[in-house]
Amino acid sequence: MKNLKDILYNVSVNEVYGSTDVLINTINFDSRLIKLNDVFVAIIGVESDGHDYIEKAQKKGATVIICEVLPLNRVDGLTYVVVENTKSALAHMASNYFDNPSSKLQLVGVTGTNGKTTVASLANELFTRAGYKSGLISTVKILIANKTYKSTHTTPDSLTINSYLNKMVKAKVTHCFMEVSSHGIHQKRTEGLHFKGGVFTNLSQDHLDYHHTFKEYRDVKKLFFDTLPKTAFALINCDDKNGEVMVQNTKAKIYRYALKSPADFKGKILENSLEGLLFSINNNELWSQLIGTFNAYNLVAVYGIASLLELDKLDTLRIMSTLESVKGRFQCSVLDNKITLIIDYAHTPDALSNVLTTINSIRTGNEKLICVMGCGGDRDKDKRKKMGYIASKLSNLTIITSDNPRTENPEEIIAQIESGVEPQDYKKIISITNRKQAIKVASQLAQSGDIVIIAGKGHETYQEIKGVRHNFDDYKIALKMFNNDLIN
Repeated sequence: MKNLKDILYNVSVNEVYGSTDVLINTINFDSRLIKLNDVFVAIIGVESDGHDYIEKAQKKGATVIICEVLPLNRVDGLTYVVVENTKSALAHMASNYFDNPSSKLQLVGVTGTNGKTTVASLANELFTRAGYKSGLISTVKILIANKTYKSTHTTPDSLTINSYLNKMVKAKVTHCFMEVSSHGIHQKRTEGLHFKGGVFTNLSQDHLDYHHTFKEYRDVKKLFFDTLPKTAFALINCDDKNGEVMVQNTKAKIYRYALKSPADFKGKILENSLEGLLFSINNNELWSQLIGTFNAYNLVAVYGIASLLELDKLDTLRIMSTLESVKGRFQCSVLDNKITLIIDYAHTPDALSNVLTTINSIRTGNEKLICVMGCGGDRDKDKRKKMGYIASKLSNLTIITSDNPRTENPEEIIAQIESGVEPQDYKKIISITNRKQAIKVASQLAQSGDIVIIAGKGHETYQEIKGVRHNFDDYKIALKMFNNDLIN
């Protein structure tokens, strides 16, 4: 049990009806989960308004209501706290409820359009192999030391975040690396957290279904750096023109990493092949199993994080040479028939361009490059045409198919992707709505030495169609199609 007045610390309160000197059980923003003596926080969401469920929460036993608008029918004996913003209130209350666990960790947030998962995951693996107890909150999974939990969002809600951070503190974790999404920032899920550092990877078009304009999307990302304390570091990719925008108003100490520009952490690619990267960081040569220019950026960012968290330089370089690609992030396999299969999460124009350009820069040109791709439903529609153009230009053959159509008609999504294909490239595309069938056709058309990339879903193990999630793992399905001997 916690005292309400203690968990209201740092919450912007407008009015209070009733006593704040009351013991509460737990906090919830889902009225279905409310039990006796709980606090109900009425969150105003995209699709529903928690204020509509206050009466239900009261009937289920909530003794404290946190709201932006006072309900007309108040219940005697209950406490009503009117706040400026319930999302912000929830974040601070969650942190207070769990005794501010982020302040007891070296918490590093990674934001940007592409590379968040790889940078956070590799940093976690690096510190784990260096002998630290480390934690990870990512799109792919949540890790507490070596214990794995399922991830449902890139950046979970603030109650979930603080609950996991509290578990980390109890498990004596010292460092945590966390993906920070634009949705998470905008919905104030990371408010009230104590960050040791923030990392900016890059910025390109994504989530414009939610943010509406690129400027709005960029400015939301910038808010993360605006709120970093002066005790934190801000590490930015200064080869991206938006990097300097991110840190215009930050109080944190600014550091830069790059491959092209002068920087605190400077990388240089020496050799780039489908076997890996030979490159240098601050004149220290390193071989990595990771592939491509975008991964060179990711690795330099990880090196910068390790340096700023005072990890030994030689240990860092030694361990970095052993790091493997993150599941679903340019996951490369050379099959028995000498076909190279690549699974990648690329679901934005920039990410798709990066992976295809990388492949084209290191292939011989004598083999075919086959790209299987689609676009998700109920998401930014403007990027579909662009991704159709990119795939058809940079591949010898593009098989356009379903991604996660969600509530949309997959044929309509495919038609929008096709609209970006120029007439001279029509002969280079095939459209197959069924994703499994599309992968099968790719396996039938690929010959020894060819390269097949299946883009868009990466680590995901499901396909969402009309609100229902069906088991679907690109990697497992592709292995079965390409070579039955390689799958259990």
